[in-house]
Amino acid sequence: MQKAIIFDMDGVLVDSEPFIREAATRMLAEHGLTVQPEDFKPFVGAGEDRFVGGPAEKYGLTLDIPAAKARTYAIYDEITRGRLTPLNGAREFIAAAREIGLRLAVASSADRIKIGINLREIDIPPVSFDAIVSGEDVVHKKPSPDIFLAAAARLGILPADCVVVEDAVNGVAAARAAGMRCLALTTSFTPEQLTGADWIAPDLSGVSPGALLIAA
Repeated sequence: MQKAIIFDMDGVLVDSEPFIREAATRMLAEHGLTVQPEDFKPFVGAGEDRFVGGPAEKYGLTLDIPAAKARTYAIYDEITRGRLTPLNGAREFIAAAREIGLRLAVASSADRIKIGINLREIDIPPVSFDAIVSGEDVVHKKPSPDIFLAAAARLGILPADCVVVEDAVNGVAAARAAGMRCLALTTSFTPEQLTGADWIAPDLSGVSPGALLIAA
């Protein structure tokens, strides 16, 4: 039976949250709003509409979300050049999963433009994956299961035969709602906050993709 691993992007393959937070902070400052890093925390993993719009909403600022995101991505593209690196074990884990014939997908709540920037900067080609699903491909973002179900459908794999790798509370909830097992990495939240996951690890360096799928 063929099985699959579905990766979230931010906090799983790359630690880009500080950069997208900086980009969104700069964008909001251009609108005259000063925000704090903790203002973004409730919206991690929920898609860039909420990541950008949530803090603005908190302080009563109405944004043109598409324009705000476009400006945020322009800043993000500028400030990440030469500064992003893959998280510990990410490349090796992908190579090991490929070697044993697993199907692989990225399912990120971010827009496709950000996924492309991240993969370019960490030098993991998009062809490393059999499917890439972005937040633009689904109506309901995490914690809804839609993005993971869409990834499984594109891979041609049953949800029960997929393992999700996540770092966010919203992502773990989405994986469980999709009927998938979940490995949570503690790059963004504490183990106590990620108790809904089946496994918890600091990163992918000590994780065997084959062992995950046997256990699933």
